[in-house]
Amino acid sequence: MYPVLRMAKEFAKFRNAPRLGLFDIHESRHVCWPHDIDLWLELNNGRTLTLYDLGRLILFQRTGLVEVMRAQKWVGTVAGSSVRYRKRVRMFDAIDMKSRIAGWDDRFVYLEQSMWVKGTCTSHGLFRNAVTDKNGLVPMARAAEALGITDRPHIPEWIRHWTEAEAKRPWPPMQTTP
Repeated sequence: MYPVLRMAKEFAKFRNAPRLGLFDIHESRHVCWPHDIDLWLELNNGRTLTLYDLGRLILFQRTGLVEVMRAQKWVGTVAGSSVRYRKRVRMFDAIDMKSRIAGWDDRFVYLEQSMWVKGTCTSHGLFRNAVTDKNGLVPMARAAEALGITDRPHIPEWIRHWTEAEAKRPWPPMQTTP
């Protein structure tokens, strides 16, 4: 079940937080609760993605993206992700999360997020998000214009390599044999 109360708490906690610049880092703290764990008593990988959702939502709120999207009647959706898991997060660990916009191309905005426990990075995620309206994908140039942005930011090389690899993945999946 989606943690609606946790989401409401995050929005309430940051409702008066200073506005962030579009490329600033949003930092938040979370706790790995008993309902977040798997059979091995560590943070479940699915719940990791949900916690990353909470970080992105507040990042969008603090940068003003939510206001613009509501005004334009746009919605956002995750269109791809890649997460590296490097260290276990145990029950009751305090998790420091960092979330930032890394850039965009013609179709998608790329977000980078990481979780830290006691100063050690436990996971790192790259998320490709799309902005949509009733007609489908909103070109990022149009979204940038609505935000008053004229220059497209540089996308880090490692993200470009990831998007190139993703473009080579077959779709629909499992239609070809190895």
